[in-house]
Amino acid sequence: MVLGRALGSDRRHVLSGPDDTAAWLEATLGHKPLDDALFERALTHSSRSEEHYERLEFLGDRVLGLSVATWLFELFPNEPEGKLSRRLNALVSGETCAEIAREIGLGEQVKLGKQAREDGASDSDNVLGDVVEALIGALYLERGLDAAADFIRRAWGERVNTHDKAPTHPKSALQEWAAANEKKPPAYELKDRSGPPHAPKFVVEVAIRGVGSASAEGLSKQEAETAAAKALLEQVRK
Repeated sequence: MVLGRALGSDRRHVLSGPDDTAAWLEATLGHKPLDDALFERALTHSSRSEEHYERLEFLGDRVLGLSVATWLFELFPNEPEGKLSRRLNALVSGETCAEIAREIGLGEQVKLGKQAREDGASDSDNVLGDVVEALIGALYLERGLDAAADFIRRAWGERVNTHDKAPTHPKSALQEWAAANEKKPPAYELKDRSGPPHAPKFVVEVAIRGVGSASAEGLSKQEAETAAAKALLEQVRK
């Protein structure tokens, strides 16, 4: 099965319900999983169960890096190490993994606890990127490196030719803006932390003296800081 067919909007809407996870996996991976429990774990957040995706994400992150590095080595035989590294960093970044997750309709398949879902974890770049890596880890365990690499090449597609620079992280971009405009560095302050230990919610405010401030929330302090930086960047760039 060609992955592009599984990424079409019509197919994605048909396979969007929680009871359609097996069908979604088959359409997305191009085959029926041999071990349903393995892929169930890859899709499960720690707010939902003790059997969650984090160990598979750890493995999948390494498989993704090796697979993309090999792909780039083959595609660009004349490029120096530095340029290959920039391409690699862009292709395996959390932002790119989250893009892939949205294209394959992953957010609707992630198994979340009630609070985490209400807090928007199904559309969190961090969660979506991590679950993509967990899926890759599960696929590697079930069918080996070649199958995982084949999925990555189909899912990432033309990005391998166009993503040659890692996206600037909002916190770095905000700091660069402050320096370029001769302002004090951004200051981050944790305003609130709520929710149970398995599904916390953080609210962070970032401010640049004499410019303004913005607040945002996230499922981790880092995610809240990133969202706040992005919000303030949008203000100062208007």
